[in-house]
Amino acid sequence: MTETQLSQERRGIISDLDVAETFDAGVETQRRVAFLAERLLTTGTTALVLGMSGGVDSLVAGRLCRLAADRVREQGRQAQYVAMRLPYDRQKDEDDAVRATEFSAPDRTLTVDVAPASDAMSESLRSAGMIFDGDTSEDFVFGNVKARQRMIAQYAVAGGMRGLVVGTDHAAEAVTGFFTKYGDGGADIVPLAGLTKRRVRALAASLGAPDDLVNKVPTADLESLAPGRPDEEALGLSYDRIDDFLEGLPVPEEVERTLVARYRATAHKRAVPTAPSSP
Repeated sequence: MTETQLSQERRGIISDLDVAETFDAGVETQRRVAFLAERLLTTGTTALVLGMSGGVDSLVAGRLCRLAADRVREQGRQAQYVAMRLPYDRQKDEDDAVRATEFSAPDRTLTVDVAPASDAMSESLRSAGMIFDGDTSEDFVFGNVKARQRMIAQYAVAGGMRGLVVGTDHAAEAVTGFFTKYGDGGADIVPLAGLTKRRVRALAASLGAPDDLVNKVPTADLESLAPGRPDEEALGLSYDRIDDFLEGLPVPEEVERTLVARYRATAHKRAVPTAPSSP
């Protein structure tokens, strides 16, 4: 399908999310490492702080942070890459998280259990009289609390280390709004922006990551009632379909309608807070 055959709205979404028409893993790696290094040098910060989940997105972002910190140090400036393990109690895919973190080669790893803070918030809400529609609704809200507690921890560390918080959001998550507002969607820099999921995997492979981590089934792992629920099950769409849409490849009309509608509905997640216009 050529660009002229794409709907105007679809072309607009692809442009807004900065998805390139062509892709070269080596070129993109160098471009994104240079971006991270430049951010450290021009902002006067000295650390890149990243939450490691055990998935391919944080694995790639972490490795890019490692390479960027090395590049800054080669210029005689101080820099470090700090990985944060942020489990809720014990992480279901703990072994993968450990391996992904080790592959990214951080200068320092901090492990912060978000369960005590998350549970305390949940209990405080109940004590205040908060009533949910049901167990599923409460579990969903509580999952977002976990995500936001993780970002609180990352910003606390970044504040203490004069660092920048690195996010892992990419185009396939952005188009669907599949992230927690002010949770994993809150960060200072997002080096994977504009990449589809398959392109993130391609970067991981080119960086030498283990095949099983490159091709691991993605999961947000926020819901206690459905631990390890695959992203694609929650989305109702495969990443291949989402990536095809973003890369301008043929997709069924229903897929395009679904993604356009979801992009519209989640616009608030990608925007700065709204304010009244000037008189």
